[in-house]
Amino acid sequence: MNDSRSRGHARLCALLSCCGVGAFVVICGAVQFLRGDLDWVAAPLSYYLLGPFGAEAIAAYLALSAGLIALGIGFRSALIASARSGALVLLFAVAGVALAVTALSEPAKAHGNVLEWEAVHRFAAMTTFLCVTVAMLLQSFWLRFDPRWRGRFPFAFALAALAFIALWIYALMHLFPSGISQKTVIALILAWLGWASLALLRETWR
Repeated sequence: MNDSRSRGHARLCALLSCCGVGAFVVICGAVQFLRGDLDWVAAPLSYYLLGPFGAEAIAAYLALSAGLIALGIGFRSALIASARSGALVLLFAVAGVALAVTALSEPAKAHGNVLEWEAVHRFAAMTTFLCVTVAMLLQSFWLRFDPRWRGRFPFAFALAALAFIALWIYALMHLFPSGISQKTVIALILAWLGWASLALLRETWR
């Protein structure tokens, strides 16, 4: 890392990312048990954005949205110059913004054209999944170019690749109920994001 200012900046981003991932896991995990009207195996996570505890679920999405953006900026601040890529910051930022749109498009249906907002929701969700998994893969690959992070590359890349493959199986094959398939992909993504956020926090706290 270049200086103490960059370290402090990366540490703050890591903290924000940890909070975003943690809030999403706790809140969205809790509503799976609190919503007795939905079958968690069959219902995609977006179904929880409306109805009881919908506001809390939306807040969790927005927290993760901020965390995604912070993570991209944090890695750019933490890694040496040869291991940085502006494209990665952009991918994490687009994923974060698209996730916020995904969440907010659900309540928007009550105040506008339902079909239009449904199309917005689907496009935003697809953009989130695609951008975040590609960002995970590329960020993991770029860790190889920083000596302090190179040892973390195999685990990071393997987990990112598993999430990417799971996403395409979910999108193309429909082997299992939509809810459990989607949540498996989300769990893998969250596992990588949680690992990356904590690794970034540990590295910048030294």
